[in-house]
Amino acid sequence: MSPNIRIKDLPSRERPRERLVESGAEALSNADLIAILLRTGTQGASALHIAEALLHRFDSLDRLARASLDELQQTKGIGRDKAIALQSAFTLAQRMAREIRQEAPLLDTPERIADLLREDNRLYGVEQFQVVLLNTRRKLIRIERISQGTMDTILVHPREVFRAAITANASAIVLVHNHPSGDPSPSEADIKVTRDLIRAGQLLKIDVLDHVILGSKTKERSQDYASLRELGYFYS
Repeated sequence: MSPNIRIKDLPSRERPRERLVESGAEALSNADLIAILLRTGTQGASALHIAEALLHRFDSLDRLARASLDELQQTKGIGRDKAIALQSAFTLAQRMAREIRQEAPLLDTPERIADLLREDNRLYGVEQFQVVLLNTRRKLIRIERISQGTMDTILVHPREVFRAAITANASAIVLVHNHPSGDPSPSEADIKVTRDLIRAGQLLKIDVLDHVILGSKTKERSQDYASLRELGYFYS
C-alpha cells in the first residue's frame, strides 16, 4: 500500500473497520487491528501503513507491548496521543487477563497456565519467578511472585516457595517464570531448581505439578511456552 493512501480512500472491503463489522475481529490481521486504534486523526501516511511499520520495527506484538511511549513515538506517524492509545490497549489486555484469573479457572494443563500468566509476564524485562497455588481440584487459589532475577538468571529457595503454599493451604503448585529473551527452552539452572523443588514438595506432601517457562512465539516457534513436565524433566 502506498503510504499516502488514506483508509477512507480504499474500497470498503479493504478497510479494517468495515471488514471487522462484516467478518469479525478474528478475521483481521494484527496490522489491521492496530490501524483501527490509530485511525483517528491520521494524515499523510495511512493508519494501516503506520501499523505495518510498527510491527516491522518491533517484530512482534510482544515487543510492541513492551515499548515505552518514547520508543513508540520514534516510528513516523506515531505521536503522543497514538502512543498513549497503544499502551492503553495493551494495559486493558493485561487487566482482562487478571479478571479471568479471579474466576478461579481449572489449571490442569501447561497451556492453561500460560494463558493465565502470559499478559502479566509479557512486559517483564528480567526473569520473575512465580508460583501458582492450587487447591485439591486444581483450581486457582492465588499467584505468588517469589523472586526477581536478571535477564537470564534467577535465584529461588524452596523456603520461599513452600512458605507461600503452606500459608495458602495449597495442595499443589505450578512453578512459572519468564525468559525475557523470548526462548522458553529450560536452562540447566532451571532444570536443577525444578528437581530441587520437586523433592522439597514430596517431603511436605505438596505436589509440584509442572514448571512452565514463558517466552514468545517466532516464525520458527509456534508455542510461546515450555513445560518441563512435557519435556520429561519430572520423575514419574
